[in-house]
Amino acid sequence: MTRCGFVAIVGAPNVGKSTLLNRLVGAKVSIVTPKVQTTRALVRGIAIHGEAQVIFVDTPGIFSPRRRLDRAMVAAAWRGAGEADLVAILIDAKKAFDEEARAIVARLSPAPGKKILVLNKIDLVRRETLLALADEANKLHPFERIFMVSAANGDGCADVLAYFAGAVPEGPFLYPADEISDLPERLMAAEITREKLYLKLHQELPYQSTVETDSWKELAGGAVRIEQTVYVERETQKKIVLGEGGKMIKTISMAARKEIAETLERKVHLFLHVKVREDWENDPERYRAAGLEFPRDES
Repeated sequence: MTRCGFVAIVGAPNVGKSTLLNRLVGAKVSIVTPKVQTTRALVRGIAIHGEAQVIFVDTPGIFSPRRRLDRAMVAAAWRGAGEADLVAILIDAKKAFDEEARAIVARLSPAPGKKILVLNKIDLVRRETLLALADEANKLHPFERIFMVSAANGDGCADVLAYFAGAVPEGPFLYPADEISDLPERLMAAEITREKLYLKLHQELPYQSTVETDSWKELAGGAVRIEQTVYVERETQKKIVLGEGGKMIKTISMAARKEIAETLERKVHLFLHVKVREDWENDPERYRAAGLEFPRDES
């Protein structure tokens, strides 16, 4: 009998959710940058272990939302947790159970379903500290299991995958056995470019900046021509993205084109444009393009 189910990975921003997802799947399916709130929509990574298909859902970091985009991302995270068969709460072992971590555990505790705690970044923390964290965790909630991992180097991750493979419900596979993500290619390409944008301009560019794939044209010989637009909120940000003489946008384009081509396993012609779209955070169409639900004004 095969098994198949969804596992939501939830936690505060920058605890390593995307890094863990990529490690468990064995391939890069979610972008990773030092910038907080990099993940926006629900990204699903699919892993096969024995006779089980485990669909991991990488959720946006859960934090106190201030703007409309913040609310959409946090809503997506809670939605992912609520729809999953199991929930893995990821904690940064360096930060321990800070206010954000405690709030997440408190909200998820009464929800039905098994909760698994994953302490990440154990390579940066003393063993005595980890044991104390595990003891504290058991006092906060009766977790089904507690795992200690380093998503960065892979320590302990095989045990996490094996556990979930045996814990998801019995049933047929929901995706082809060779599929590692259900992210549409157009959105995947936009996410890769957004990652390169953040990596090159981490401090200079606010996380509200976004990338959309405008056109996708199949060419002779299997190549593809992709046109994308980088949206920023102010003219000064546009100048930063373009760089002197257009050097920065060329650098970003080259890095994105290389990874998109490797992911698609085909030749890619990538053309980037930069546009100022003031107040785009209040445009429902931009949210749909990013795979998010547009949150209405709070009453």
